[in-house]
Amino acid sequence: MISTRAAAPLVLLLLSSCTLGPDHTAPQISLPAKFAEGSATSNGDVAKNAWWTAFSDTRLNGYVNQGLSQNLDVLQALERINQAQAAVISAGAGGLPSLDLSAQGSRSGADRLGGTPSASALAEQTSVSGGPTASWFLDLFGLYRRSKEAALADLDASYASVDVARLALLSSVAGAYIDVRFYQERIALTRQNLDSRRETLNLTKLQLEAGAASRLDVVQAEGLVNSTLSELPGLETQFRQAAHRIATLLGLPASSLIADLQRGARQPVARFSPKSGVPADLIRNRPDVRAAERNLAAASARIGVAEAQLYPSISLGGSITPSYVKGGGESGILSWSFGPQLSLPIFDGGALKANVKSSESAARESYLSWKQTVLGAIEEVENALAAVARDGRTVSALRATVKSYQEALELATASYRDGASSLLDVLDAQRQVSTAQANLAAAVQTMAQDYVSLNVAIGGGYAVGSTAKTEVASAKVVKD
Repeated sequence: MISTRAAAPLVLLLLSSCTLGPDHTAPQISLPAKFAEGSATSNGDVAKNAWWTAFSDTRLNGYVNQGLSQNLDVLQALERINQAQAAVISAGAGGLPSLDLSAQGSRSGADRLGGTPSASALAEQTSVSGGPTASWFLDLFGLYRRSKEAALADLDASYASVDVARLALLSSVAGAYIDVRFYQERIALTRQNLDSRRETLNLTKLQLEAGAASRLDVVQAEGLVNSTLSELPGLETQFRQAAHRIATLLGLPASSLIADLQRGARQPVARFSPKSGVPADLIRNRPDVRAAERNLAAASARIGVAEAQLYPSISLGGSITPSYVKGGGESGILSWSFGPQLSLPIFDGGALKANVKSSESAARESYLSWKQTVLGAIEEVENALAAVARDGRTVSALRATVKSYQEALELATASYRDGASSLLDVLDAQRQVSTAQANLAAAVQTMAQDYVSLNVAIGGGYAVGSTAKTEVASAKVVKD
């Protein structure tokens, strides 16, 4: 028969395995087998897919690599990992035994006021005391175990947040670079059109001198030249603003890259088509989805923290304090204490139960946030797929449009030189060419931006050059 004294530790050991609150289970969501305009083939892991290299632009490649290593948002996210790691240690420390060591010493005495010197001094004494103090919170209901579980989930979310920051950087740098090249193309086209319209103005002035044109023709040609001149400052401003954006993303002063980018290059055009994968890939590949799932895990663990506070808590504590006194004689005392401390919540006005309800509601909110993140990711891929599938047709049609209007301008100019048509025909043809060229440049810009959007939407490329931990979400897809 086991004695009561021997059974007590066994009972405490059994109680210590009790952990309140729900265990986190992988959230579930029903997803289609494929995207509306995608294939049924999975992408696998695309985290290390350097999709921006499809633009075959070494300067863009260099900017991306530089940004991944020194972007300030990414560096801040990395610091939050350090904070989360420290929080894990702090959360678990409360359930471990603690030991403090203290010591103190003093010397005391007194002097008589008046009297002979030999009798003025009373006995002096020296006292020293100190010793260890230990305590241990018995985590009977999993208060600190659940706290550590939540902290570990927060740590995983912090790792995922770094990936979110890296993915956002890829989108921003590539997008700003595409804008830079678009505005440079617009500036070049505007200057070409300006040269063409100045030639028309000079021709009109010659015909005015020959009596073949009117002053009205000259004024109209001058107006078109000045209108073209007015477009340049705005385009140059937009070019600089996009260049400033790239520099800031790279952690540099805004004007650092102006000289480098002014060298110019063609508008980026991707040399191959991206693969969208299937909706289920997003749960693994999208870092924001993984972060949302880890936030849900943390919220579920905090329900157990709140429930554990409803129950009694027991702490074991003890201290040993030796003391030594010297003065007129010597003496030493060794004092000690040991025992449990019980705390039982009886009446708190409903605050602890309200905390449990609040934690449960926060967990449900986290699930809804996770689901919203998944559905938002699917929408982003569907939108990008729809755009990418049609951008090429738009660009092809506009290239043909530019070619037709350029031929019309050549014919109108030749006819005007021969006096067979009016200046108005030439000016209209020039406007049509200018508009078609601007539309084509904008369509090429949009096609490149949509390519970026699709690759970012499927969660590609954020792990290129990264040594950070990548947590794979454990969410489940329920087939329809």
